Amino acid sequence: MGTQSIQSIRNLGPAVEIAFARAGITTADELRELGADEAYRRLIASGTRPHFIGYYALVMGLQGRPWNDLDAAEKSSLRTRFDALKSTTPQDDTGIDRALAEIGVVPKSGPTNAKGRAHARPLTKSSGRV
Repeated sequence: MGTQSIQSIRNLGPAVEIAFARAGITTADELRELGADEAYRRLIASGTRPHFIGYYALVMGLQGRPWNDLDAAEKSSLRTRFDALKSTTPQDDTGIDRALAEIGVVPKSGPTNAKGRAHARPLTKSSGRV
């Protein structure tokens, strides 16, 4: 396998290269061999927060195209693929949520809002949290 840097792929810079290294992908050839979907799945699983623009910049870069060189239909198709990847890939728990839950900063579990964030418990005198 070659040793060409991930940064040699169009649209991908040093931050993405570091993220891929955390996911165990260290060369452009490895990335090309895996393809965009599997590589991005590994990024998510290693703790990188999913981001649609990052995903489609990767897809476009692997095709040798600028990140913004796509029409509405292609963008919609990529969004469907991205959402599927995001929903089926377990995300690595970096420990921060667990630690915050232990000290009571965030609830340990419970309902979430539309953005998937936990609802905060209201601060009232009766709850003893004022």
